[in-house]
Amino acid sequence: MKSRNAFKRIIPILLITAAFFLPTAVVAAYYNTYSVIATIPNGNKCNRAQGFAVGSSYVYTAKCNDDESKQVIYRTKMSDGVTTIMTNGDTSNTYTTSLGHANDMDTCTIDGKYHLFVATMKTGSESFIKLRYSGNTYTQLGGYTLKHNGENIAVSGAKKYAKDDKYIYFLFFVYNGTESAVGVYKGQVPMASNSGVINITHAFDIDISSALVNGATVSGLNNFTRQGIGYIASTDQLLVPLTNKNVSIILVYDNASTATGTITANPDLSFRITSSSYPYLFEIEGCDETNGKLYFNCNRKTNSSDISHDAICFFRNFTT
Repeated sequence: MKSRNAFKRIIPILLITAAFFLPTAVVAAYYNTYSVIATIPNGNKCNRAQGFAVGSSYVYTAKCNDDESKQVIYRTKMSDGVTTIMTNGDTSNTYTTSLGHANDMDTCTIDGKYHLFVATMKTGSESFIKLRYSGNTYTQLGGYTLKHNGENIAVSGAKKYAKDDKYIYFLFFVYNGTESAVGVYKGQVPMASNSGVINITHAFDIDISSALVNGATVSGLNNFTRQGIGYIASTDQLLVPLTNKNVSIILVYDNASTATGTITANPDLSFRITSSSYPYLFEIEGCDETNGKLYFNCNRKTNSSDISHDAICFFRNFTT
């Protein structure tokens, strides 16, 4: 493998606590085993895990209720799994009502203060929301209207890939059905602003339908549910989680900050988890890397009414 690869070839291991069905001929990287850091509760009846962001010591998970009228954010300490529902400092409640689907998030430090940016999947002035947090309390500073070619646009994924003294540079993912090639966009958010219009530009397309997972294409991959995105800065790789029932796949695309045209997933790095422990649903919602570990959040269900197993996890044997 080339030295840029963020993954190494491993031998699949069957966990006692989480069993997975795997192909016998392994020709690609597999992180088919994972460890659970914490399960995520359903505060304020928010039982659907959505956006995910990773800091240096904590990970952040957004959850929403069924009609998306309320959202909560949980803060989980990576070292011990202690999980706390965060307080909305604007209202003193442990929920907010402005984050919509809260499909993706990312952290950013600005002038020594900690911030979360949230992709709501809404259009207009709350399509991309900026929060500031300290400890377990956040406040909403404002929101941005995302536009492309003069039209309001909703984004389902957002991860920063760079920042300088004036701007934070984001990759945006647009949820647009089951097309075989999906657009990735770029936008720059002024460091000092809390609201306004952000004009995003088309950067490249990712080919999903022909992606190789374990050396072969996956039937119906276009119909898998598309989630948030992840970005590994040290290797400049875009991670795209997809889910169909109890199967989750992460596609890996190289050279994300400079790519143009239509790019294909790295055939040696994209990988799959098939969970027999949660046969009704094993849905990776978001993923991101920090300190050499690849973390993810997920909805896990044994049946349609199971809402007690949503979790924060990391893949074993992952290395950058």
